[in-house]
Formats: sequence, structure tokens, C-alpha cells
Amino acid sequence: MAAAALPSSSVNTPWHDRKATQTEEKERIARKVAEQIPNGSTLFIDIGTTPEAVAHALLNHSNLRIVTNNLNVANTLMVKEDFRIILAGGELRSRDGGIIGEATLDFISQFRLDFGILGISGIDSDGSLLEFDYHEVRTKRAIIENSRHVMLVVDHSKFGRNAMVNMGSISMVDAVYTDAPPPVSVMQVLTDHHISTGAVLILHGFPRQTKTRQVFA
Repeated sequence: MAAAALPSSSVNTPWHDRKATQTEEKERIARKVAEQIPNGSTLFIDIGTTPEAVAHALLNHSNLRIVTNNLNVANTLMVKEDFRIILAGGELRSRDGGIIGEATLDFISQFRLDFGILGISGIDSDGSLLEFDYHEVRTKRAIIENSRHVMLVVDHSKFGRNAMVNMGSISMVDAVYTDAPPPVSVMQVLTDHHISTGAVLILHGFPRQTKTRQVFA
């Protein structure tokens, strides 16, 4: 009997397939994130179907200023006349509406915003954040570096999922929003970073060097 093929760690699932999976979980995560963002905030919104769900959840907000490298996010939010939407320059990926490249990095570095809403393709058992595209990893790092508070938004299927590019440790972000408890090994990583568990799976600790890092499920 032939062994079952492992999922590819070099090629991501097509955007339309990802958009149609875990939709309820993504919506639940998105609503929780939206609750944490005050009206009048400034924020980055990243590539990915979960960040796109966050964009939908923000439509009832007012006076947001949003920088995004995600064409789908811009299309969602442009109906809000009181929002200011700033679309990054760079190379447009037709397969998912993402914008990447050197021009994107230069553009993002011009801003310093309140929040960064970040997606990720996979989280390894040691807490490493994994992606399929090296250029996308560089863009995510730029968002982290230029956000005062970074929110990682991931549904449970991303835990243990393989991808070939290592972006760095989950400790780079300030809050993790997910729909179910992370696996024990990832929970141990979070514990090692001084994160404790609350009664409703809200984990409080110490984020990027000096701020409070949290995990929400």
C-alpha cells in the first residue's frame, strides 16, 4: 500500500479553496479582533483569508486609517467613505490579490501604525511561523517592525501545518487570536515566553520585549 502523500510545504493551497474553508472560525476570530480596535485607529492589514475576514468585521467601525498590501482587503473596505485606505505598491499576485516586492517593503517602512493584523500559513511545533513565499515573509516582518501592536490571526488548522520559509518565532507578535487551544507543544512555547492561561483561554504575558503579549481563543 502506497503511503499517503504529505501536504506540500512549497506550494500553498489555492486562494479560493482557502477562502471556503474554516469560514465560521475565521469570522469568529475576526469579530474578536475587531472588538479590540477602537474607532479612529491606524492599522496594517496583511495578505491572507483570515485578515480579509477581519476587514469585513471592521465595516461597522468609523474613521479607520488602513494600510494594506491585500487587494481583497482594499476592495472590501472601499465602501466606507469615512475610512482612508492606502494600498501598497509592488507586484500584484493575481492568484490571491497579495502585493509583495521591494517597493512594498519601502512603502510599509514609511508608516508607524497602531495595529498590525497578520496572517500566517503555518505554525510549527516549536512555535516557528512558516510561510510559502520568501517575499511575503519579508513583508510580514516589515509590518511587525512598523506596528505598535501586532495581532496574529490564525484558525486551528494552521497549527502543525508545514511551509518552507521560516519567518521567526511566534514571540515576535503581541497577540494571537485563534478559535481553539493551540497544541500542547505550542502552548509550551507560549508558556516559555512567560504567557499564563486565563479562564477562557485568554493568555496574558509579556509581548515583544516590553509590552503585554496575549493569546485569544
